[in-house]
Amino acid sequence: DAIFAVYAFCRAVDDIADGPIDRQVKHKALNQWRSEIETLYGGGQPKYTIVRALRGPVSDFGLKREDFLAIIDGMQMDADGPVVAPLYAELDLYCDRVAAAVGRLCVCIFGEPGENGLRVANHLGRALQLANILRDVDEDASDGRLYLPRELLDEFGVSHDDPAHVMDQPGFARLWRRLAREAEDEFEAAKKALARCDAHKMRAAVIMLKVYETNLKRMMALSDAELADRRVSKRRVGRIEKLAIAFRHAWT
Repeated sequence: DAIFAVYAFCRAVDDIADGPIDRQVKHKALNQWRSEIETLYGGGQPKYTIVRALRGPVSDFGLKREDFLAIIDGMQMDADGPVVAPLYAELDLYCDRVAAAVGRLCVCIFGEPGENGLRVANHLGRALQLANILRDVDEDASDGRLYLPRELLDEFGVSHDDPAHVMDQPGFARLWRRLAREAEDEFEAAKKALARCDAHKMRAAVIMLKVYETNLKRMMALSDAELADRRVSKRRVGRIEKLAIAFRHAWT
């Protein structure tokens, strides 16, 4: 299955970026994956089973080399890290590489490779990644990471010298809500693009949008004190509710 082949690729390179191995080892491993993708598109025989499994999907759906390479480049950003207080331009590039590029591959497989499908991929990819960043501030800080944009940190007077103390500062909740509104805007832009696509083909994208948007809205409903409280669950959508959302959109 084409989607599972793409997922296996993404999972493999993500495991390298997040793995407990030396930075130089990560660089070498990611470069090997780049070489494998180049071999695939050059008509050669890749060594990795996961990359060989992409040959059919690449041929059948016109998947682009640059999207696979962008995903690896996004993992390289984490491998080079930890990422701390990136400028907006860097954050946008990161979101494009680790999320929107995946979406661009997926919409081609779904059968919507045109302009509207690509708009969905780009807006939804950024929305999902921002939602992840907003949800995982504390978890990322435990790894020395901070994906909140530097411009907002400066605007709200939140120091980024130590990611572990970002949530303790008075301006954190206001900063968080500002970025959450940006994520909302991206979800809305994705919905507008989805409305111009074949609903049946893009059902999986709709389900993913609804799951992540539901969780974002629940987080936004928290008080400022709750947002900054590490003991308060950020209310991830549970497995049963995910199934309910999936069934709702499977029959509409």
